[in-house]
Amino acid sequence: MSDFLLELRSEEIPARMQAGARSELEKLFRREMEAAGVEAGEITVWSTPRRLALIARGLPQATEAVSEEAKGPPEGAPDQAIEGFCRKNGVNREQLELRDVKGRNTYFAVIEKPGKATKDLLAEAIPAIVRDFSWPKSMRWGAASISTESLRWVRPLSGIVALLGDDVVDCEVHGVTSGAVTLGHRFHHSGDITIGNADDYAMKLRAGHVIVDHADRQDLIRTGAAKVASEAGLKLVEDEGLVIENAGLTEWPVPLLGRFEEDFLEVPPEVIQLTARVNQKYFVCEDAAGKLANAFICTANIEAEDGGARVVDGNRKVLAARLSDARFFWDVDRKKTLAEHAKGLERITFHEKLGTVADKVDRVAKLARWLVEEGIVKAADPDMAEQAARLAKADLVTEMVGEFPELQGLMGGYYARAEGLPDAVADAIRDHYKPVGQGDEVPTAPVTVAVSLADKLDTLAGFFSVDEKPTGSKDPFALRRAALGVIQLILRNGLRLSVRDTSYAACMMRVSQAKPSEPSGDSKEFEQLDLECDPSFVHEGLPDFLADRLKVQQREAGVRHDLIDAVFALGGEDDLVRLLSRVKALQSFMDTEDGANLLAGYKRAANILKKEDWHGAEGEIARTGEEDPLALVDDPDTKAVVDAKMAERHAKALSYTPEPAEKALMDALATSQPAAAQAIAAEDFSGAMAALASLRAPIDRFFDEVTVNADEENKRAHRLDLLAAFRAAVHKVADFSRIEG
Repeated sequence: MSDFLLELRSEEIPARMQAGARSELEKLFRREMEAAGVEAGEITVWSTPRRLALIARGLPQATEAVSEEAKGPPEGAPDQAIEGFCRKNGVNREQLELRDVKGRNTYFAVIEKPGKATKDLLAEAIPAIVRDFSWPKSMRWGAASISTESLRWVRPLSGIVALLGDDVVDCEVHGVTSGAVTLGHRFHHSGDITIGNADDYAMKLRAGHVIVDHADRQDLIRTGAAKVASEAGLKLVEDEGLVIENAGLTEWPVPLLGRFEEDFLEVPPEVIQLTARVNQKYFVCEDAAGKLANAFICTANIEAEDGGARVVDGNRKVLAARLSDARFFWDVDRKKTLAEHAKGLERITFHEKLGTVADKVDRVAKLARWLVEEGIVKAADPDMAEQAARLAKADLVTEMVGEFPELQGLMGGYYARAEGLPDAVADAIRDHYKPVGQGDEVPTAPVTVAVSLADKLDTLAGFFSVDEKPTGSKDPFALRRAALGVIQLILRNGLRLSVRDTSYAACMMRVSQAKPSEPSGDSKEFEQLDLECDPSFVHEGLPDFLADRLKVQQREAGVRHDLIDAVFALGGEDDLVRLLSRVKALQSFMDTEDGANLLAGYKRAANILKKEDWHGAEGEIARTGEEDPLALVDDPDTKAVVDAKMAERHAKALSYTPEPAEKALMDALATSQPAAAQAIAAEDFSGAMAALASLRAPIDRFFDEVTVNADEENKRAHRLDLLAAFRAAVHKVADFSRIEG
């Protein structure tokens, strides 16, 4: 068994591509080994800016000889067919064997394949790996680049080290031949480095000032940056992405601390951090009070003789130029109020079917005020909510956000405070994009909630109303993310709203905006607006989309999918807070013995009713044309009255003395139905489940002691009605037919 080392050396590989390149190299190597019949065990892949390296442990010296069989034509087949079979498998006719296959002699070729040296297999595999390597961006180079058949690589390939044990694996790729020689650090080491085998590779490169293991470089940067910050009495602002990026830019990282002028601290700290991070790949530091300090940490790729003083000074000058630009943007932007900036939104198209960003802002402002005035978002000032909404997008046309789009919203908050707007308005402008995704902070300040919810609802309503819905994996306008944001805002703040009514209001904002003048109040004009707000969008499209997102969110949170479906299947419920409360109560109930046994009783009753095609007294009322009291009432507060009427109907229909178990179930239903209805009306879903639990013993006893399909027609009908009433009582809480178990 031998270890194999492969190093592919090139010009600088972009840091952002290195993680993907490591995965690609391992994948292609395993593919080639598997195709050659070599089992690849432990594989280690490293990267630096100038090389990719792979070490595979425990490869065999050669593959084993194998014997393969091929089935050919039957005996008596034409000579041409037999000869063709022989040519295909590299044998002659005398080497064929005759075997019985289902009573007929058939030719078989037994092909002996000798083992092959792993070294030879690797020599064939390396060029294939290089040729098939997939890069996000690649290039051709040299004289051969005039041909489209020439090699493409991320940067010009300059060297290959290929060693199996102590032996060189000879191969050639695009004029580059393999060997045992590599190069060290570009500045700290001159001359070649000869590698003996895989075991001394990392050690010899480290001696040449190259830390080949990217994880080691990351650790060095992480700890080194924290150390130089601590030595200066500061605290490093941790940034793991920056650690990885700097490790991908250096082969011998040396963190160095520098200072910039304190005057730049007048600029918002997020701007300074983003300027240092994005443009220069620098870390920033905080002082003991947790405020941004006038310090930065750069990662040099050399160990300078002067301790890095010249490196730091050069980086300080570059950062100062960048910060000067940022301060200029900050000063220029504050010369206008946000309201003046907002006028520029008329020049930005939001979507060709939905108008400009200014049009969207107008809709969001009206919707935010509506949410407050309707009492959906409580404790918010409607004037502040509208003002914040009208200014929330104004920073999109500022110089600062033009340079750093990541700061949209945040800069608007800073500009709002700079011009003396109320804190609630500034906070709403700053945070109205939140939550951006799963795990992001969810706003709770009332004005912010109103603006954020209105913004996301308008986006959803707008795109749904122009039929730009997500399809499959395609969601170009991030509507799934917007829907998740709406759900998080509603649930986190306990907002009680009808999704359909709110969707309808958002739709009407857009429709009314499209009119050349304000509605006059004429009923026909409002009817026309109503027609233009597509009912299918209001009652099916957006509400169903939000419900589906809620299902996905709850499943990811560990809620059983069948319990979610059981509650959602009831229909007619679009208060997400109430829906979720019902789901959670159902999940708690189904975890109990009463819940499991009641489910078993329900399924038995449902199966009997399905077999008999029995719809119960309610169904009979509907079939005879008699008014169904259940159809007359949607208000949960009156469910108890309806249930009492149905119980009275059952009692009047009796023409015989019920058996004790039958009477017990009738009494239990008479008690539990109104109790469950009252609990549901009070949104006490745990209480509703408790009322259902009281049916568990009576339904079990009923099945044990009562013959449902009695010979007497009146008994049979009443008992089936009783089971239908039991099913209906359970369905008031959840559709138990959707529950597994």
